[in-house]
This record gives sequence, C-alpha cells and structure tokens, in this order.
Amino acid sequence: MNRLNKYVTFKIGDQWFGLILSNVERIIRAVEVTPLPQAPEVVAGVINFQGRIIPVVNIRGRFSFPCREIGLNDQFIIANTSRRTVAVVADAVGDVVERPEQEIVAAGEIMPDIEYVEGVIKLEDGMILILDLGRLLFHEEEQILKNAMEEM
Repeated sequence: MNRLNKYVTFKIGDQWFGLILSNVERIIRAVEVTPLPQAPEVVAGVINFQGRIIPVVNIRGRFSFPCREIGLNDQFIIANTSRRTVAVVADAVGDVVERPEQEIVAAGEIMPDIEYVEGVIKLEDGMILILDLGRLLFHEEEQILKNAMEEM
C-alpha cells in the first residue's frame, strides 16, 4: 500500500514550497516582529505566540528572492522542528496536498547542494519544494540564534 504524505503548501514570490503537515502547528496572519539583535540574517526577529517566544524565519534570502519587509498580507506558519518551534514567513498559504511517497523526487537529484530541501513534487506548471525545517538554519546559525534568544 502506498503511503500518502500530506504537505501544507505556501508561496514565496512565484515559487511554491511545502512543509510536512504533521510539523505544522498553526497558520496565522503576520503580526509585528520584535527585532532580535545578533540573530542570524535568516531570522527576522521573534513573536510572542500563545505566551511562547518564537523566532520568525524569513527564507527569501535562502532562495535568492528579493528581501522585503514583512507585510500585513503575509502569513506565519508556526511549525515544529526537532530543536525548536519557528514561524516561517509566507507570501500566501495554499492547500494541503497529498502525494504518495514514490511521487516525491529526492532533492539531491534536482538540487544537490541545497540540504534544506528534502524533496520535490512535480506539478504540470512547476514544482513544490519540500523543506526540511530542521536543516533550514545552519549549525552556526542555530548556535547564534540560541545565544541571541538566551540574551533576551
């Protein structure tokens, strides 16, 4: 029997991305982000979400999209990694898509140098890049973020 994987899809620029549904806690409208001095560049700051301080990850730079301020129409995807909960900035959130495991192309076949993309779903009009949130922050960035959050 084919195992179906479920992904929450979201868009940045013209590119669709996906996160494993079971890692997604909630999707919320963008709220004001508090700057976090000494945080890695990929971290836009932090938000208070239900009493928890959560780093906001803006992956635009990781994929060479032009940087821009977080807008009122953006959304935050609150998702869990093995190390922490993060809020991923999205221009728009799409549907939950289901795909059999064998339809997911290993990212190494298409993008061998990008370790934070774990797979690709091919579509008729493009593709969905499946992110590995646990690898989105490089080891050094994870340590810098940890130190910056401890100083809050």
